[in-house]
Amino acid sequence: MQHASDQASTSLIGSALSAPIEVAPLVEEPSGRQKWLDRLKAGLGKTASSISGVFGGSRIDEALYEDLESALLMADAGVAATTQLVADVRKKAKAAGVTHPIALKNLLTASLTELLTPLQKPLHVGPQTTTVILVAGVNGAGKTTSIGKLTHHLAQSGSRVLLAAADTFRAAAREQLSVWADRNTVEIISQDGADPAAVAFDAVSAGKARQVDVVLVDTAGRLPTQLHLMEELKKIKRVVQKADATAPHEVLLVIDGNTGQNALAQVKAFDDAIGLTGLIVTKLDGTAKGGVLAAIARERPVPVYFIGVGEKLEELQTFNAREFAQALLA
Repeated sequence: MQHASDQASTSLIGSALSAPIEVAPLVEEPSGRQKWLDRLKAGLGKTASSISGVFGGSRIDEALYEDLESALLMADAGVAATTQLVADVRKKAKAAGVTHPIALKNLLTASLTELLTPLQKPLHVGPQTTTVILVAGVNGAGKTTSIGKLTHHLAQSGSRVLLAAADTFRAAAREQLSVWADRNTVEIISQDGADPAAVAFDAVSAGKARQVDVVLVDTAGRLPTQLHLMEELKKIKRVVQKADATAPHEVLLVIDGNTGQNALAQVKAFDDAIGLTGLIVTKLDGTAKGGVLAAIARERPVPVYFIGVGEKLEELQTFNAREFAQALLA
């Protein structure tokens, strides 16, 4: 698995510099972030209510731990993460002499935060002149919309962005990406009926020639079980490396937060195929249970760069482990 640089920077995206530049939250004002957190809590409210109900009694006993285990499994946390969290909470409760369920809930928040913290890594642009970001995902996950939101932020922050419409299987996908290009006033490489890898190659070559800061490559939505399409994705990565031997610098997967354990299966399949460096988790404002991030952290800890709670530009935000744990257990 590839790993993104951990070097932090407080600078916003600008022209390419000699050191990595951290992609800041899409909304930096405290009030804006708080409004977004309120949306996240509302989106995960059903799960939070189910888990919190476990701690409504007056004492800690085996029945409580069994109910907690069931609640975490129902939240899509998966067996491995659930087992780890319950064992960790038991250990902490015993060491601290905790006897009240509310205090036990606080211990669960701490344990979940610890489990999720390895996923909390920022997306960096640089130090290469042109950062190439390959974006994959299944149809309906919100991949192209997420690319549009990320493009908006990069462009607003001063970066020159070039989009590559390498989803040549669907005319609608190219049209959607073109709309985002127009909306963000950025250039796009798009060819009707062209080979997806050829479009990606042309885009990376053009990006380097034009000295843009970021090339975002949109690929065709595919299921990991569609082996011929997964092979096409591998081909795109290989061909991109012919245009730039160091590329792609980031390989992102967009996953739908509503798909539960299937999202974990997607992460594993795409990571095995193309080596993921980061995730964007979308649609946490609907029926998403949210626990799948715990499963990902336990079984395939690919960094979560952004999570989304809606369609608006500002509703795609950087992932923070403690904020998410608190929202899931609010």
